[in-house]
Amino acid sequence: MTCRRVVVPLIAVLLAAGCTSSEPQKAAVAEVTRTTVSEVVEAPATVGARATATLTAPASGTIARLYVQDGDTVKKGQVLARISSPQAKQQLSAAREADRQAAKPVSFGGGAPVSVRLPSLRLPSSLDAHVARSFAQARKAAKSIGDRGARARLLAAIDTAEKRQRAQRRALGEVLDGLTRAIGQSLSQVSGQMSAGISGLSASMASLRAASRSQTKAAVRAAEQTVDALVVRAPFGGVVTLGGASSTGGAAGLGALVSQLPAGLAGQAGAAAAAPAGRSGGTIATGVPVAAGDPIVTVTDVSVLTLSADVDETDVLLVREGTPADVEFDAVTGATYIATVTGVGVTPKEGATGGVSYPVRLRLGRGAYDDGGAAPAPKPGMSAVVRLTVRRSENATAVPASAIVTSGRESIVWAVRDGRAERRVVRLGAQGDAVVEILSGVSPGERVVVKGADAVRPGQTLS
Repeated sequence: MTCRRVVVPLIAVLLAAGCTSSEPQKAAVAEVTRTTVSEVVEAPATVGARATATLTAPASGTIARLYVQDGDTVKKGQVLARISSPQAKQQLSAAREADRQAAKPVSFGGGAPVSVRLPSLRLPSSLDAHVARSFAQARKAAKSIGDRGARARLLAAIDTAEKRQRAQRRALGEVLDGLTRAIGQSLSQVSGQMSAGISGLSASMASLRAASRSQTKAAVRAAEQTVDALVVRAPFGGVVTLGGASSTGGAAGLGALVSQLPAGLAGQAGAAAAAPAGRSGGTIATGVPVAAGDPIVTVTDVSVLTLSADVDETDVLLVREGTPADVEFDAVTGATYIATVTGVGVTPKEGATGGVSYPVRLRLGRGAYDDGGAAPAPKPGMSAVVRLTVRRSENATAVPASAIVTSGRESIVWAVRDGRAERRVVRLGAQGDAVVEILSGVSPGERVVVKGADAVRPGQTLS
């Protein structure tokens, strides 16, 4: 009894389902109208600020004083912190001393010509006087000889000897003069070469000194900039965050890596990551030691908020500069913001599923709730959904999106003519979610199939 009551209703249900599934779906028709059609492209986006700068310690030292806290609003040039660094000041003193040493001149005779001279090669005048006395004494002795013939011969011999001596004296003088000239010419060449060498050496040393001085000056400027940077100032107006903007995220990522290590190593790595040697460990406060490069303060300019959207490759060619958009945030329920495209990137980005998207930058405007109330300004890093109105046609010939049937590369609709279905190839314009613009193929007032269009056949009777 129980089994029959169960089986009989089940058979009836199956029979009813079979009859229903065999019945053809009835086509519904509607008129082609004129309306406004908007084609919208959706894309995920993230809020960004006009500018963000993380200011780091220029040298190792200690935070002498901190003038701001998280969330403070600062102006351009405002002092945010002061760092005490004896090391930076010592480096500046050393650089200045090196520059003073490099500025001292190095002289090699001032480049003046070098002269090398030797005394002239001359016979001493005392030798000539001695020879003259010797000849005078010889003549005196010859004159005292009584024999006239012998005296005459001896005087003649003395005269001949004196003439030979004078000739030899002149020849020797000429030899000495020639030798003196030859030595003088050689010394002149040597002097010129020495002068040129010293001049070249002086020029080389001057070039080296100039290069050294430029290096010492650059070192002084770098050291002065380092000392000046010990006073941390805001590069522009904005909101302050102590430390680096992504310090927390980095710590979280490091923690995730540490957690994958074996138990013994994880404890050691975790301790090392928690308190790096010589660093502040992420804490920024007065008296905390810092190392060169440690982030001290991050300033974010939120005067202008931007959006960075990832638009799919199938839609990005429709996006242009100036394209309007509506924006919704998960963090602000029930509010819609306005935005405008300011740039379309060309660098592709591969998605997790293998598709490609392109970056689109937008300027974010004001937002409002559904009741008209002003919505709060979002914060950098918040996620959003951007709806870009890539095409908008006013008073366009339009049909419901369900009326469009794709056949290969063609788009068709089934128009009603004399009560029967007629296949029409149409050219599409703006494609909205509910309605689609028709550029050619049908006209306002005609009727087309808007339900069950994919099952219609040519000549089919339509009511």
